[in-house]
Amino acid sequence: MKTLEHYLKFILPIVCIFFAHQTSDAQILRKLGKAAERAAERTVERRVEKETSEKTDQALDSIFEPGSEKKKKKKPKTNPSNSPGEQESPQTSEENSPNNQEESSKTEPGGIKVYSKFDFVPGDTPIFVDDFSNDFVGDFPSRWNTNGSGELVTLDGQSNKWLKILPGYQTTYIPDVTNLPEEFTLEFDVIATGLDSKTSSQSYFGVTISDNNTFKKGANLGKVEYSFCQFIARGVVVENNIASKRVIRNDVGADIRNIVNKKHHVSVAVNKQRFRLWINETKYIDVPRLLPASVQMEGVKFTLRGTDTKKESILIGNIKVAKGGVDLRRQLLADGKISTNGILFDSGSANIQPQSMGIIRQIYQVLQQDSSIKLKIVGHTDADGDDSKNMSLSQSRAEAVKNALISVYNVSSDRLTTEGKGETEPVGDNSSPDGKAQNRRVEFIKL
Repeated sequence: MKTLEHYLKFILPIVCIFFAHQTSDAQILRKLGKAAERAAERTVERRVEKETSEKTDQALDSIFEPGSEKKKKKKPKTNPSNSPGEQESPQTSEENSPNNQEESSKTEPGGIKVYSKFDFVPGDTPIFVDDFSNDFVGDFPSRWNTNGSGELVTLDGQSNKWLKILPGYQTTYIPDVTNLPEEFTLEFDVIATGLDSKTSSQSYFGVTISDNNTFKKGANLGKVEYSFCQFIARGVVVENNIASKRVIRNDVGADIRNIVNKKHHVSVAVNKQRFRLWINETKYIDVPRLLPASVQMEGVKFTLRGTDTKKESILIGNIKVAKGGVDLRRQLLADGKISTNGILFDSGSANIQPQSMGIIRQIYQVLQQDSSIKLKIVGHTDADGDDSKNMSLSQSRAEAVKNALISVYNVSSDRLTTEGKGETEPVGDNSSPDGKAQNRRVEFIKL
């Protein structure tokens, strides 16, 4: 074994030589020291830049969700080849890989079983419905206004048109709706393309209910913004103005990165002062007094900030504002009958859109409360298409609702009957989107 003396025998002469030349070489050493310092700084900068996105996520998750730092989160997969005009692949997580299709069908927003506890109930009287079917691709929709710009586009795999909105500090998109009732609901779909790990932490999409439907900031309003950022969980922001004074402003922690990276459905329910917001089946905001008391709300406004228009696109579609959104259970028990257009189906199909499960859940609760109740489920369509096909479609849709009550909530089939009436009993004008929406309805009748 080599001893300390062995090493000192070689080291001491070197040290002596160093001190002997210390004075003459001081300037050289200082230059070398500065060069080494600069090199070290550059190395640190590169390392910090490389590790920031990884470590920030973990650190913030440990703050907002204590204990989650022990679980290594998977980064959302992205497709960098997508251009702003192309829809991003829905396969953004391991759960959506081809090897997990069966599991995906149970957990994706498209599966109605996921929505079995969804408690949003859409309004039953349409005020404003727009799928842009009467507008041309490339135009700005005729029933909207903006102080910026935007255009209608189509996407592969999507049958309807989408409004591509652009970010701006004060850019606002306003549908032609005024004089909102005390209780109403708002629903729409959102698709974001081009999101990746570089999407800004300041990228937010906002929905505002205001006392005006102009571009001026309302003295009274309630607003929710949710984030498209992918490298950290930014969550949801809620705020308001009451008589031109901010009363509420809060950041609600939530990891919605994988949700906003796919097509998602947003639901808003306003019940006087109360404001609730769901993204897909999950409720993120429920503030009892976000809106002012005894103030007429006049406008719905959409805003976007912080996105990069060169690679990212935010598109909205299937917008619906409807009066109501109240408890249908009491109405069914009291009147023995309810009619709702809140149960939605894919176009020309009997496939129930999952956001409709809030109403079906309330029907189940009525049946659960009184085991003697039996119901007839009646389907209605608008006048588009062939009469006989619409009759068959309405019957299939009634059957689909019945099957959802049986398969999701275990209601006995002998308590439910169905009937289809096609387009034979319209309640609205079939020449307008709003009227068609009124005619596409489902009735529940106590027997």
